[in-house]
Amino acid sequence: MVNFRPVLFVIGLVLSKIALFMYVPTLVAFFSGTAGFLEFGQAVLITHMVAFICLSVGRTTRFKLSVRDMFLITSLVWTIASAFAALPFVFINHISFTDAYFETMSGITTTGSTVLSGLDGMAPSILLWRSILQWLGGIGFIVMAVAVLPMLNVGGMKLFHTESSDWSDKSSPRAKTVAKNIVLVYLTLTGLCLIGYMLTGMNLFEAINHSFTTLSTGGYSTSDGSMNHFSNGAHWVATLFMFLGGLPFLLFVSALRKRRLDELFKDAQVRGFTILFLASSVVISSWLVIRDGYSVLDAMRVSMFNIVSVVTTTGFGLEDFTAWGALPTTLFAFLMMAGACSGSTSGGIKVFRFQIAMTLLNKQMMKLIHPSGVFVQRYNNRPVNDDIVRSIIAFGLTFFITIIVIAGALSAMGLDPITSISGAITAVANVGPGMGAVIGPTGNFAPLPDAAKWILSLGMLMGRLEILTLLVLFFPAFWRR
Repeated sequence: MVNFRPVLFVIGLVLSKIALFMYVPTLVAFFSGTAGFLEFGQAVLITHMVAFICLSVGRTTRFKLSVRDMFLITSLVWTIASAFAALPFVFINHISFTDAYFETMSGITTTGSTVLSGLDGMAPSILLWRSILQWLGGIGFIVMAVAVLPMLNVGGMKLFHTESSDWSDKSSPRAKTVAKNIVLVYLTLTGLCLIGYMLTGMNLFEAINHSFTTLSTGGYSTSDGSMNHFSNGAHWVATLFMFLGGLPFLLFVSALRKRRLDELFKDAQVRGFTILFLASSVVISSWLVIRDGYSVLDAMRVSMFNIVSVVTTTGFGLEDFTAWGALPTTLFAFLMMAGACSGSTSGGIKVFRFQIAMTLLNKQMMKLIHPSGVFVQRYNNRPVNDDIVRSIIAFGLTFFITIIVIAGALSAMGLDPITSISGAITAVANVGPGMGAVIGPTGNFAPLPDAAKWILSLGMLMGRLEILTLLVLFFPAFWRR
């Protein structure tokens, strides 16, 4: 059976940290004299009280987590944290809890879908809170991808098992060092992004918010116009740091330790992601120059921005790429699902799964040519065992089944096919905007029925947790002794 006391204790710890981060927008509201001080104060008090109860009930002298406990904690932490982080939206924006939970789940999973409009005139405290949620979700997923998912062998993530994935006492000092270095890299890149934005004309508040949501590949903005509201220079800064947010953060740590930037490009994932990004940019840029008469520089800027925004599942808006014609729309539909690198802040299927699928295809073709031959499947100069291949196949199957089921449910509610299919894809892949007039780059998710928002919230959570982590909880065998 699941040991619920440690589970409650971890939930209490997470809620206490959520409450602490709520103090930041609370102070912003107080010192700026704008809305939100009392409302955030209420949210802080409620969250602290529940955190204290969970910590008190869950405190134990023997704190040992089994794999089953880790599955439950990973799912419950994101679900419950979103419920309490949604309180400021209810208190300040006076929206329903359904809308508030959708907005929070979208933020903390760094999806970027929104039900809010009128951002340009919204209280600074709530705008900052949205950005903080995405920033926390980004670093939270990096830690989960490095330390938790490889240990749970979810979706082939065991391929990236390192000492930081081992929770034994022997390697815990090493794991803590790796975690600290990842946080340091995350903070440094956030700071550099902030400076870059300020140099391109953003004020301090805009730069802070957008640096949080750029590096976390979240996509929330302080303006309804998203990045259309800012200068061309800001678009280039965003493109650079969205790309960096799509790279494995463990490689950043390795590159800094060895003082060699070429460490990044020794990784097959990084090379594959870079090739995908550059090749797609060349295709779309050429299309815009030839078909729509863009200048070469403008075509590069808008194509590279939108491609990296979609493939890293950031979701920033810059022009409406669905109006560029059939070829770009088809390519973007694939890029919405592709994702960037494992161990980054991005969602989606991830590049490494496509690469391993190609090595599997190559192995199968060689077996057809040489039936008696023995071929070892390798990735990043490491052998890929059958356990990892099975895990990747299971993930791929459930990924597409989840999209089909969610799209079917949305269609049953009366939503049009474009909205249903792109909404399902954008939720499970954690992209942000969908396609079509309702939820496309120039729309939002507010017009959708409440039931659709709850289904999409579940889809966002499943996508962020690599689907199988959450799905395993619905199997009766999970709860048996």
